[in-house]
Amino acid sequence: MVTKIRDNLWQVGGRGLTDPADAAIYLARFGGKAALIDAGTGRDHPQVKKNIDKCLQPNVQLEYLLLTHCHFDHTGGAQAVRDDYGCRIVAHELDAIYMESGDNRVTGAVQYGTIFEPFSIDIKLQGRESILAVGDSNVTAMHCPGHSPGSVAYTVRMDDRLILFGQDISGPLHSDLLSDEKQYLASLGRLADLEADILLEGHFGVIEPKEEVREFINYWRSSTRGNSIYGILYVSPSEAPGRGGY
Repeated sequence: MVTKIRDNLWQVGGRGLTDPADAAIYLARFGGKAALIDAGTGRDHPQVKKNIDKCLQPNVQLEYLLLTHCHFDHTGGAQAVRDDYGCRIVAHELDAIYMESGDNRVTGAVQYGTIFEPFSIDIKLQGRESILAVGDSNVTAMHCPGHSPGSVAYTVRMDDRLILFGQDISGPLHSDLLSDEKQYLASLGRLADLEADILLEGHFGVIEPKEEVREFINYWRSSTRGNSIYGILYVSPSEAPGRGGY
């Protein structure tokens, strides 16, 4: 099962499509090339592959797997995706260290009762912003720390609309994840200022139009610490560990 969002833009994984623990997985095509945004836990990788193959013609190359951050529900299937498609894995250097070392705590794997199998990152993003050429388009990678040290949001223009792949805008923040509240709030401010037309979020799916995107981001900027919001506990790094998805 696949959800078509726009021409050349799909959700191919996540709750209701693949394993319930998978964060949303998005696929974007740019001419003869394509990029996958996040890879889920890997527990339902065969279905993820079927969904990708439904969307892409055989002559379209999946060139990049763009990871938004190191947490297991977004990255556990990364190596399987690379094995199947020969794509290059992209992540920020500040999160790459935890994936390459197999850190079970910082990746949140322990919360899923599993061990994080380390894998290499092909392209390690540095600094505040980077540009990746994908087919006939450019994808902008923005370093948005807070939820994790190396969280990244990706933006691209498709059909004259600004698409924001802003996984885990909703947090949560937790000391085990090396979250930083000040950075998180600053990052949400940057994302709100983008005035994106469509937000593709990791646990809340597709949010549009522009006014609802702004409202959603600003809601999380103003949320009170410790409140249970939509079943996710927002926890300051200085507070006791809480429950909820990472």
